[in-house]
Amino acid sequence: MTSEVSANPNAAAQAPAQGSPPLPAATVRLIALLVGAAFVVILNETIMSVALPELMVEFAVTAATAQWLTTAFMLTMAVVIPFTGWLLVRLPLRSVFVVAMSTFTAGTLFASLAVVFPMLVAGRVVQAIGTAIMIPLLMTTVLNVVPADRRGRTMGVISIVIAVAPAIGPTVGGLVLEVLSWRWMFWSVLPIGIVALVAGAVLIRNVTEPRSIPLDVLSGVLSAVGFAGIIFGLSSIGEAASGNALISPWIPVVIGAVALAVFVWRQLALKDYALLDVRAFTFPTFTVSLVLMLISMMSLFGTLILLPLYMQQVLGTSTLNSGLALLPGGLIMGVLGWFVGRAFDRIGPRPLIIPGSILASAGLWGMFTTFSDGSSLVLVVAWHIVLSVGLAFLFSPLMTSALGSLPPHLYSHGSALLNTLQQVAAAAGTALFITVMTIGIVSGAETGLGGVAAQMTGVHNALLLGAVISLVPIVGVFFVRNSAQTEGPATAPAAH
Repeated sequence: MTSEVSANPNAAAQAPAQGSPPLPAATVRLIALLVGAAFVVILNETIMSVALPELMVEFAVTAATAQWLTTAFMLTMAVVIPFTGWLLVRLPLRSVFVVAMSTFTAGTLFASLAVVFPMLVAGRVVQAIGTAIMIPLLMTTVLNVVPADRRGRTMGVISIVIAVAPAIGPTVGGLVLEVLSWRWMFWSVLPIGIVALVAGAVLIRNVTEPRSIPLDVLSGVLSAVGFAGIIFGLSSIGEAASGNALISPWIPVVIGAVALAVFVWRQLALKDYALLDVRAFTFPTFTVSLVLMLISMMSLFGTLILLPLYMQQVLGTSTLNSGLALLPGGLIMGVLGWFVGRAFDRIGPRPLIIPGSILASAGLWGMFTTFSDGSSLVLVVAWHIVLSVGLAFLFSPLMTSALGSLPPHLYSHGSALLNTLQQVAAAAGTALFITVMTIGIVSGAETGLGGVAAQMTGVHNALLLGAVISLVPIVGVFFVRNSAQTEGPATAPAAH
């Protein structure tokens, strides 16, 4: 039974009478602590989005430059996460947690003291290093301590962290900015980070056995250059559209793509000693589920940065109200994450992701067809809820299907690949939405439109892009198997 469940995370749905017993109390405490800490660190990924207009004025920067507070966060995570596969094998669980939370806390303190824009970005980068370590740490731990027939509900909780924390980030930021300065976005998080750090150092026990494995430095360099180049280039497209880019954004994109191609070749050559084992892509369920999740992340993050700008700059909404407008969707996504995870354990992914893909697309098409410079906040809230419900039905099943289709020796590498590419997708979504919006604004101004009308043209164009992209998962979900199976090399190499 054990080997069967390991190969099939939906085994419980096929043999409910042989389900595993409840999780031990120590395991529940471990997961709860990791989930709580991860929620706090990921919340900071988007908490600055509602503060962009205020920061643009205070530091005299453009929207394309200000978005680097979010993009630099994601870029750093994409660079650091590939190292976590090695880190989680090499160091005890408690040591990895302490490194993650102490780094995040230090970055939070540094950002709160920023006096110039580059210093604020630097603080965000240090925060991101800790966040990058925390997410694969959480996923790998769950895959190691939670039986396969209970992973759906546990991954449902993790999906709240992965998707809902960024979704309610703008709301938290709006509430803070209503009564305090943007620095309190960091001061309010600092004591929570310290408490989590101390609690983890005292309570966390190691559930994996560290092994001494070599770190391939060349792979690390190629990975950093590849992911950084692609995200930097994509994020610079917006600055290029507004005439502020120093170089063509396609130069770093091409350099990054070449570096990643060499990186993949080297990982295949290193085999069992790869920094990031790309052989996980030989499992079709992993690959298809991951691609669909990346497209969904592009829609989520692109919308999260676009809607606050639309509400504040086009509708004239206050920072607080624009943040509160995104709260219902975020809360609904969180509540559904739990129920969707439990449903996945019973019925598998397809009955969930098919309607989810349709609802997510409907939300974006609804925004595109109905938003105008005279729209009400009620309309914004309604369509954001539709989008959030659709994404809630997509995230947890796709994530569980992707990772559950891998054999145990690829868990850490699979979670590292998933989280690295999520950051690339999030950065791409942010960059594409901002770029299309900026081009639309410039084009509208050149044709004689007023400020608000030009802004609305840019927002409309960006929403059209998101709506078109959202059509891909509607087709792709039919290629996700109802039962994840070990489809590739199922035998763990001796080195692992």
